Amino acid sequence: MRQILNVMLFLTAKIIVLILGLRIRHRERLPTSGPAILVANHNSHLDTIVLFSLFPLSMLQQLRPVANEQYFLKQNRFLAWFARHVLRVIPVSSEASNCRDFFKSCANALAKKQILILYPEGTRGTPEHMSEFKTGIAHLAKQYPAVPIVPIFLHGLGKALPKGDFLIVPLLCWICIGEAMYWNGQKQAFLQQLVEQMQTLADERLLSA
Repeated sequence: MRQILNVMLFLTAKIIVLILGLRIRHRERLPTSGPAILVANHNSHLDTIVLFSLFPLSMLQQLRPVANEQYFLKQNRFLAWFARHVLRVIPVSSEASNCRDFFKSCANALAKKQILILYPEGTRGTPEHMSEFKTGIAHLAKQYPAVPIVPIFLHGLGKALPKGDFLIVPLLCWICIGEAMYWNGQKQAFLQQLVEQMQTLADERLLSA
Protein backbone atom coordinates (compact mmCIF):
# COMPACT_ATOMS: atom_id res chain seq x y z
CA MET A 1 0.00 0.00 0.00
CA ARG A 2 2.80 2.42 0.92
CA GLN A 3 4.48 1.87 -2.45
CA ILE A 4 1.21 2.43 -4.34
CA LEU A 5 0.63 5.73 -2.52
CA ASN A 6 4.19 6.81 -3.28
CA VAL A 7 3.73 6.06 -6.98
CA MET A 8 0.44 8.02 -7.06
CA LEU A 9 2.08 10.96 -5.30
CA PHE A 10 5.08 10.83 -7.62
CA LEU A 11 2.90 10.83 -10.76
CA THR A 12 0.66 13.60 -9.40
CA ALA A 13 3.69 15.76 -8.66
CA LYS A 14 5.11 15.21 -12.14
CA ILE A 15 1.79 16.12 -13.81
CA ILE A 16 1.52 19.33 -11.77
CA VAL A 17 5.08 20.28 -12.70
CA LEU A 18 4.26 19.75 -16.37
CA ILE A 19 1.22 22.03 -16.05
CA LEU A 20 3.30 24.71 -14.36
CA GLY A 21 6.37 24.72 -16.58
CA LEU A 22 8.75 24.70 -13.63
CA ARG A 23 12.30 26.10 -13.87
CA ILE A 24 14.89 24.78 -11.42
CA ARG A 25 18.25 26.33 -10.50
CA HIS A 26 21.00 24.33 -8.77
CA ARG A 27 19.20 20.99 -8.56
CA GLU A 28 22.63 19.47 -7.79
CA ARG A 29 22.49 21.09 -4.34
CA LEU A 30 19.61 18.88 -3.22
CA PRO A 31 20.57 16.24 -0.65
CA THR A 32 20.90 12.74 -2.07
CA SER A 33 20.21 11.18 1.32
CA GLY A 34 19.12 12.11 4.82
CA PRO A 35 19.24 13.34 7.40
CA ALA A 36 18.68 16.84 6.05
CA ILE A 37 16.27 19.76 6.40
CA LEU A 38 14.81 21.63 3.43
CA VAL A 39 13.71 25.17 4.29
CA ALA A 40 11.45 27.03 1.86
CA ASN A 41 9.25 30.11 1.70
CA HIS A 42 5.56 29.24 1.65
CA ASN A 43 2.81 30.72 -0.54
CA SER A 44 0.73 27.80 -1.82
CA HIS A 45 -0.47 24.24 -1.24
CA LEU A 46 1.55 23.46 -4.38
CA ASP A 47 4.80 24.11 -2.53
CA THR A 48 5.06 20.69 -0.88
CA ILE A 49 3.96 18.77 -3.99
CA VAL A 50 6.47 20.62 -6.15
CA LEU A 51 9.26 19.94 -3.65
CA PHE A 52 8.35 16.24 -3.76
CA SER A 53 8.72 16.38 -7.57
CA LEU A 54 12.43 17.23 -7.20
CA PHE A 55 13.25 13.79 -5.83
CA PRO A 56 13.23 10.32 -7.40
CA LEU A 57 10.45 7.91 -6.50
CA SER A 58 12.86 5.91 -4.36
CA MET A 59 13.37 8.88 -2.01
CA LEU A 60 9.74 9.93 -1.47
CA GLN A 61 9.41 7.83 1.66
CA GLN A 62 12.28 9.81 3.20
CA LEU A 63 10.52 13.19 2.81
CA ARG A 64 8.61 14.45 5.87
CA PRO A 65 6.90 17.83 5.47
CA VAL A 66 6.01 19.72 8.62
CA ALA A 67 2.35 20.83 8.57
CA ASN A 68 -0.08 22.70 10.79
CA GLU A 69 -1.92 20.16 12.92
CA GLN A 70 -5.14 22.16 13.24
CA TYR A 71 -5.47 22.79 9.50
CA PHE A 72 -4.40 19.43 8.10
CA LEU A 73 -5.49 16.93 10.74
CA LYS A 74 -8.50 18.36 12.57
CA GLN A 75 -10.80 19.98 9.99
CA ASN A 76 -11.49 17.46 7.25
CA ARG A 77 -11.34 13.67 7.45
CA PHE A 78 -10.11 13.21 3.87
CA LEU A 79 -7.46 15.90 4.24
CA ALA A 80 -6.29 14.29 7.48
CA TRP A 81 -5.99 10.88 5.79
CA PHE A 82 -4.09 12.43 2.85
CA ALA A 83 -1.75 14.30 5.18
CA ARG A 84 -1.03 11.28 7.38
CA HIS A 85 -0.81 8.49 4.82
CA VAL A 86 0.27 10.15 1.55
CA LEU A 87 2.34 13.17 2.59
CA ARG A 88 3.30 11.62 5.95
CA VAL A 89 3.39 15.02 7.61
CA ILE A 90 4.92 15.79 10.97
CA PRO A 91 2.22 17.87 12.69
CA VAL A 92 3.10 21.08 14.46
CA SER A 93 0.64 22.69 16.86
CA SER A 94 0.20 26.36 17.63
CA GLU A 95 -0.05 25.43 21.32
CA ALA A 96 3.27 25.87 23.11
CA SER A 97 2.56 22.85 25.33
CA ASN A 98 2.87 20.56 22.28
CA CYS A 99 6.31 21.82 21.19
CA ARG A 100 8.03 18.90 22.90
CA ASP A 101 6.05 16.38 20.83
CA PHE A 102 6.90 18.24 17.63
CA PHE A 103 10.63 18.33 18.27
CA LYS A 104 10.55 14.69 19.37
CA SER A 105 8.90 13.75 16.04
CA CYS A 106 11.56 15.72 14.14
CA ALA A 107 14.29 13.99 16.13
CA ASN A 108 12.85 10.56 15.32
CA ALA A 109 12.66 11.42 11.62
CA LEU A 110 16.24 12.71 11.47
CA ALA A 111 17.45 9.63 13.39
CA LYS A 112 15.90 7.52 10.62
CA LYS A 113 17.86 9.58 8.05
CA GLN A 114 14.71 11.25 6.73
CA ILE A 115 14.50 14.70 5.15
CA LEU A 116 12.33 17.33 6.83
CA ILE A 117 10.52 19.97 4.76
CA LEU A 118 10.03 23.07 6.86
CA TYR A 119 8.36 26.41 6.13
CA PRO A 120 9.78 28.84 8.71
CA GLU A 121 7.17 31.52 7.94
CA GLY A 122 4.70 29.17 9.64
CA THR A 123 1.86 29.59 7.16
CA ARG A 124 1.11 30.53 3.57
CA GLY A 125 1.69 34.24 3.12
CA THR A 126 1.06 36.79 0.42
CA PRO A 127 2.36 35.67 -2.98
CA GLU A 128 5.95 36.82 -3.64
CA HIS A 129 6.24 38.30 -0.15
CA MET A 130 8.39 36.58 2.44
CA SER A 131 7.20 36.94 6.03
CA GLU A 132 9.36 36.90 9.15
CA PHE A 133 10.81 33.49 9.97
CA LYS A 134 9.82 31.79 13.22
CA THR A 135 12.54 30.40 15.45
CA GLY A 136 11.75 26.67 15.19
CA ILE A 137 14.31 26.13 12.44
CA ALA A 138 17.00 27.73 14.64
CA HIS A 139 16.16 25.32 17.49
CA LEU A 140 16.47 22.36 15.12
CA ALA A 141 19.74 23.68 13.68
CA LYS A 142 21.18 24.09 17.18
CA GLN A 143 20.05 20.63 18.24
CA TYR A 144 21.44 18.96 15.11
CA PRO A 145 24.49 21.02 14.07
CA ALA A 146 25.79 18.32 11.70
CA VAL A 147 22.53 18.11 9.71
CA PRO A 148 22.64 20.16 6.47
CA ILE A 149 19.93 22.79 6.11
CA VAL A 150 19.15 23.55 2.46
CA PRO A 151 17.39 26.88 1.72
CA ILE A 152 14.97 26.79 -1.22
CA PHE A 153 13.31 29.84 -2.76
CA LEU A 154 9.97 29.23 -4.48
CA HIS A 155 8.55 31.79 -6.90
CA GLY A 156 5.22 31.90 -8.71
CA LEU A 157 3.42 29.09 -6.93
CA GLY A 158 1.42 31.52 -4.81
CA LYS A 159 -0.12 32.91 -8.00
CA ALA A 160 -0.48 29.52 -9.71
CA LEU A 161 -2.62 28.30 -6.79
CA PRO A 162 -3.36 31.17 -4.39
CA LYS A 163 -4.64 30.63 -0.89
CA GLY A 164 -8.33 29.73 -1.03
CA ASP A 165 -8.33 28.67 -4.71
CA PHE A 166 -8.66 25.12 -6.01
CA LEU A 167 -7.79 25.46 -9.72
CA ILE A 168 -4.19 25.64 -10.86
CA VAL A 169 -3.31 28.51 -13.19
CA PRO A 170 -0.47 27.46 -15.56
CA LEU A 171 2.27 29.98 -14.82
CA LEU A 172 6.02 29.78 -15.15
CA CYS A 173 7.33 29.04 -11.67
CA TRP A 174 10.85 28.87 -10.26
CA ILE A 175 12.71 26.84 -7.68
CA CYS A 176 16.15 28.15 -6.65
CA ILE A 177 18.13 25.85 -4.38
CA GLY A 178 20.83 27.24 -2.11
CA GLU A 179 23.99 25.75 -0.68
CA ALA A 180 23.66 23.77 2.54
CA MET A 181 24.20 25.75 5.72
CA TYR A 182 24.76 24.74 9.33
CA TRP A 183 24.24 26.05 12.84
CA ASN A 184 26.56 29.04 13.39
CA GLY A 185 26.28 29.24 17.17
CA GLN A 186 23.75 32.06 17.64
CA LYS A 187 19.99 32.05 17.03
CA GLN A 188 19.50 35.52 15.58
CA ALA A 189 22.69 35.30 13.51
CA PHE A 190 21.55 31.95 12.12
CA LEU A 191 18.11 33.31 11.19
CA GLN A 192 19.70 36.36 9.60
CA GLN A 193 22.04 34.13 7.57
CA LEU A 194 19.08 32.05 6.43
CA VAL A 195 17.11 35.14 5.37
CA GLU A 196 20.12 36.46 3.47
CA GLN A 197 20.52 33.13 1.66
CA MET A 198 16.86 33.24 0.64
CA GLN A 199 17.23 36.82 -0.60
CA THR A 200 20.31 35.82 -2.63
CA LEU A 201 18.29 33.03 -4.25
CA ALA A 202 15.45 35.47 -4.98
CA ASP A 203 17.95 37.82 -6.65
CA GLU A 204 19.35 34.93 -8.72
CA ARG A 205 15.84 34.17 -9.92
CA LEU A 206 15.41 37.76 -11.11
CA LEU A 207 18.69 37.60 -13.07
CA SER A 208 17.62 34.34 -14.71
CA ALA A 209 14.14 35.50 -15.70
